[in-house]
Amino acid sequence: MNFYALIIGTEILNARREDKHFKFVRDELQKYGHDLFASFIIRDDVELLQNCIELIKADKKSIMFSFGGIGCTPDDLTREIAAKIFTSKPPKRHEEFLKDILERFGDRAYPNRVHMADLPENSKLLFNPVNNMSGFSLEDRFFFTPGFPEMAHPMIKDVISKLCSNSPLKHRVTLIAKTSEETLISKMRAVPPHIELSSLPMFIDEKPNVELSLSGYDKSEVREYFSMFEDELKRLNIEYRLL
Repeated sequence: MNFYALIIGTEILNARREDKHFKFVRDELQKYGHDLFASFIIRDDVELLQNCIELIKADKKSIMFSFGGIGCTPDDLTREIAAKIFTSKPPKRHEEFLKDILERFGDRAYPNRVHMADLPENSKLLFNPVNNMSGFSLEDRFFFTPGFPEMAHPMIKDVISKLCSNSPLKHRVTLIAKTSEETLISKMRAVPPHIELSSLPMFIDEKPNVELSLSGYDKSEVREYFSMFEDELKRLNIEYRLL
């Protein structure tokens, strides 16, 4: 699974509000041994939002968590754009969600709040524990929630627990060596692409160091390639430590 976070809100980009979604999704996924594949913070713009969702949808392994844009104000664009991308039809009023809106707001549901129930066809509701104003999902892979963290995060936490409860865990091994990246590049080229390689250069006491990390689903294979770096460092008499 490739996990994406799509965070929608001009107010984040112009610093009127601080983003709280990226760290939440990253940390929640890591509880189950997964990482974000990509994260986007975008303004409330029709073309930009459409391009981002289409890009994510084109990835056959994508799981998307979208935050924002499902209210009833003119800058709430997500429902209509999702309907266009996933169904090629206008949004359709979701009767169960409409009932919830009417129960909560009564006559005050009209003329605006009722539009929150206009969802892409075949949408499934995501329960909102704060006020029962639901998010929605499509194809059990694309999850759309409000921009409010106190509403969105319980929804996504529940989704992640169900998606990841039976998925295999990744194994990660990491070292820091007192050398530059250059020393290990030839060995890095030998690591197959299905094993995640991360090389982070840094300076410690004004001397070059490198933090090298491998991760993958096959523990023995990850260990095998990691040993290749350890052997090379020992051969060159370079000090390193495991994290």
